[in-house]
Amino acid sequence: MRERSSRMIEGIGVDVVEIQRLQRAIDAWGDIFLHKIFTDRELTYAHSKKNPTHHIAARFAVKEAVAKALTTGWSGGFRWKDVEVENDSSGKPSVVLYGHVRELLKGSKILVSISHSENVVVAVAVIER
Repeated sequence: MRERSSRMIEGIGVDVVEIQRLQRAIDAWGDIFLHKIFTDRELTYAHSKKNPTHHIAARFAVKEAVAKALTTGWSGGFRWKDVEVENDSSGKPSVVLYGHVRELLKGSKILVSISHSENVVVAVAVIER
C-alpha cells in the first residue's frame, strides 16, 4: 500500500500550443525569440530531434503551464528561462527551476506532462507543497 503524502495541490496549469503558430513566430523572430524564451540546453535538445519545432512547442507549453499553476502567475516575476524543461533517459519530462521562480517554489514538487499530435502540443503542470 502506498504511503499517504501530506502534500497538497497548490496549483494546476494547462497550455495548448499550435505548432504552426509557434513555427511562424520562429520564422519571424528567429534566434531573438528562441534565446529569449529557451535555455541553451532546451534548444540543444530540441535541435537534436527529427522535428525540432514539436519539441520547442512542448517546452513553450510547459513553461506556460507552470506560469499558470503559480499562484502569482506572470505578475509574480516569472521569467521564461526560470523554468527549464528536461527529459530523463526514458523521455519523462521534468522542470529545473532558476531565479525568482525557484525561490517561489522552494520545497514544492512540480509534476509535468506533455502530449502532442501533428498540429498541437498540450502540457499540464501541477504544483504540490
